[in-house]
This record gives sequence, C-alpha cells and structure tokens, in this order.
Amino acid sequence: MWRHAPVHYLAGAGVYMVTAGTYRKQPYLNTPARLDLVMRALFGCLAEGGWELHAWAVLSNHYHFVARSPGDAATLPRILGKLHMTTAKVLNQRDGTPGRRVWFQYWDTHLTFERSYLARLRYVNQNPVHHGITRDATTYPWCSAAWFEANARPAFVKTVSNFKADQAWVRDEF
Repeated sequence: MWRHAPVHYLAGAGVYMVTAGTYRKQPYLNTPARLDLVMRALFGCLAEGGWELHAWAVLSNHYHFVARSPGDAATLPRILGKLHMTTAKVLNQRDGTPGRRVWFQYWDTHLTFERSYLARLRYVNQNPVHHGITRDATTYPWCSAAWFEANARPAFVKTVSNFKADQAWVRDEF
C-alpha cells in the first residue's frame, strides 16, 4: 500500500531531529514577524510538551530542530499538530486566506549515535548558511547558532563546529 505521509518511528525517549515543510514549499514565513511567530510557537509547544530543545532553524518554507524527548516521545505528533494548527491559523488570518493549507508534512529521526547527533547539531545550526541566506549563521536570528555558541561549553562548540555535517543525510530539499 502506498503511504502518502512519512512513517513516524517514535522509538521511546531520546533525541530526535525533526524537519517540517510548508505546503508546496511556499515561502509563507517570508517576514521577520512570521519567522518570529513560528519560532516562538515552536519554543512554546516543545516546552509545554516537556521536550528539551538543542538546536533549531526556521526558514521561509521549512524548519528543523533537534530536541530530547520527555519519557514518552509519542507526544511529538500532538505537539507538532498544535504548532502547525496555531501558526497556520495566524498566518491565514493575516493573509485573509481562511482554510489555506500552510504545512505539509514532517519527518523525524531518532538519533541514537553520538556522531549522528553531532552532525545534525551542526547541520541545523548552519542551515541558513546551507540555504545561502547568510554567510554567518550566528547573525541569523531564527536559528540556534548564536545561542549555541553563547551557551554551550567552548570545547563542545569546537567539537560541533569541526564536525562534518555534509555526510549526514537530512531531508532538506527546500
């Protein structure tokens, strides 16, 4: 049977990377206010669900995050459902397009190996650079690069910064 949505293997507590895209890759998050809306809603929904955010990047047509789940990772679909529903309602209200589909799907990966975790931390922190938005991710306010450098131990920042993320397979054809 053909599935129209990705399968979500939420294999218990742990660290997950999540990628979500807008419907038809449309740049609905095309202003600072819209990027702020989604980033703040992401923070709020994850905190409310007990998830510990490690890295994030919100761009005009998608977002990524890495977070540690609470005891039950099965809360993720409910959390993302709330995030997508609330942000879509606000965006559609602002655009006068009630009922328009804003979000498409999301993909999650359970990160069970340290090297995979480190590669994805680097990837998410550097996502605005990857997409050509900026040359220095620490200057992009809607990603965790500056926060990470300011809050992580210097040795850990150096480890992540020197890690090759180009070999990490991440769904990101946005």
